[in-house]
Amino acid sequence: MIQKEKNNLYPIFLKVHQLNVLLVGAGNVGLEKLSFLLKSSPNAKVQIVALDILPEVNDLAVKHQVEITKDAYNPAYLDDKDLVIVATDDNNVNIQVYNNCKQRNLLVNVADTPQLCDFYLGGIVTKGNVKIAISTNGKSPTTAKRLRQFFEEVIPEDINELVQNLNKYRKTIKGNFEKKVETLNKLTESLVK
Repeated sequence: MIQKEKNNLYPIFLKVHQLNVLLVGAGNVGLEKLSFLLKSSPNAKVQIVALDILPEVNDLAVKHQVEITKDAYNPAYLDDKDLVIVATDDNNVNIQVYNNCKQRNLLVNVADTPQLCDFYLGGIVTKGNVKIAISTNGKSPTTAKRLRQFFEEVIPEDINELVQNLNKYRKTIKGNFEKKVETLNKLTESLVK
């Protein structure tokens, strides 16, 4: 029997406005990673370290109060960091950053190098308080992008109103946790029919 491949990643939602993120590299890939991060979390605390910085990266950094350090990578830049994204076109630097992160038990993502990633930056759909993350296990960012576009089209803009109303209603339900879940499940089952 052929074993079907499956995605064993565990999705989490990080409060990156409370974490210190280091982005190494500020070229086209660095711009893509920074744009993705700031689109989802506009108040993310990010420091960029790079020798060459695209004007678009600089513009985004100014708009979002991202710190830019025009310098070559040095392991000291990992001090006080919680998460690291590497986006250089120098494989030796990418491997060095990865190894330095592993020595410090820091989570790291080396762009376009799945074997050097503790996490992937998948597709994200945000509508108010609703956020959906899409992963293809690092195999097809294009598929994640297409799924993101699909969900952006089919999820109504007013979904946030539903979430807020259900939150208010949830607070009025009496009983234990199981009773509240049962009541909310009955109320929301029409959403998937």
